[in-house]
Amino acid sequence: MKTDLSVIIVAGNEEDSIVDCLKSVNFAKEIILVQNQATTDKTISLAKKTRPDIILINARSKEIDFSLWHNTGAKAATQPWQLHLDCDERVNLELKEEIIATINSPGKYTNFDLPRANHFLGHRVKHGGTYPDYVKRLYQTKSLISYSGTVHEQPKIIGPSSALKNDLLHYTHKDLTSMLQKSIKWTDIEARLLHESGHPPVVWWRFIRMMLTKFWERFVQQQMWRDGTVGWISVIFETFNTFMIYARLWELQQQKA
Repeated sequence: MKTDLSVIIVAGNEEDSIVDCLKSVNFAKEIILVQNQATTDKTISLAKKTRPDIILINARSKEIDFSLWHNTGAKAATQPWQLHLDCDERVNLELKEEIIATINSPGKYTNFDLPRANHFLGHRVKHGGTYPDYVKRLYQTKSLISYSGTVHEQPKIIGPSSALKNDLLHYTHKDLTSMLQKSIKWTDIEARLLHESGHPPVVWWRFIRMMLTKFWERFVQQQMWRDGTVGWISVIFETFNTFMIYARLWELQQQKA
């Protein structure tokens, strides 16, 4: 018997991950796939094959807007509970059983944070702020007001909150090629958001300051070196990303001038 749960997944070209994601939440009575772009791969056909009754919603927009996409999916949900996922996330057996038990007996709580176990380059990481990495994903449909935030979207929910114990599995940064592709995309978005917020002019010392701050935070304070080689790669990559964000911001400011 399916659980009284709507699962909302935002997806673009995700043919490499959509099947495993859908299989992990097959216990849900309803699955909604929100298309955030015109797909050019097999994502949709694979989704239909894996879950024939999947609900497909076209919410394409010229600009990236995760709140818009999640709000669109949330409004289409018909079940009393919702779970929002990314395509690179998985619900394992332990988390599945906890979600079902929680929905059946939520107590006074209307929403729940999930601890997220991150995997970089095929390795589980636990340091550098990567764990428990709580994300608010499970909540009663009637308690949701709306999502806000273009990129770092967060749901505003009425009622007391709690947290589940079992991990949501997150397989991000599968290889260096995908990491570089994401970096090109997201550093541009972050730079534009900073530019639109009226960030002060970028001068040479800001590159050094922001890069050292990021390195100190991840490597020293959060001890990501304890994750071994993959930890070093992650720290260096995040430091490089910080440089790219401010270099792109500088470029935008020069164009305006």
